[in-house]
Amino acid sequence: METRTPVLMIGKKSVRSYVLDVIMMFNQGIERVVLMGRGNGIAKAVNVYNALKARLGDALQLDDVEIGSEMRGHKLVSFIKITVSRK
Repeated sequence: METRTPVLMIGKKSVRSYVLDVIMMFNQGIERVVLMGRGNGIAKAVNVYNALKARLGDALQLDDVEIGSEMRGHKLVSFIKITVSRK
């Protein structure tokens, strides 16, 4: 059975709200989560990771960071994908 890694799109909610969302996912048994921020959400995605690291410490593992750009309509929009997991 293939398990899919949930992608948490970082938007207008507070950093604290996203941190709680990730912790709830971990408590439900999800082992890996991708934090994705586009455009102005890139800085907030990094802040969410830093807040998670401060809260979970060594229990959080940074698996991968991917940066790039994608076409959204007629615009090129930058993105960051931060993959984290529970140790």
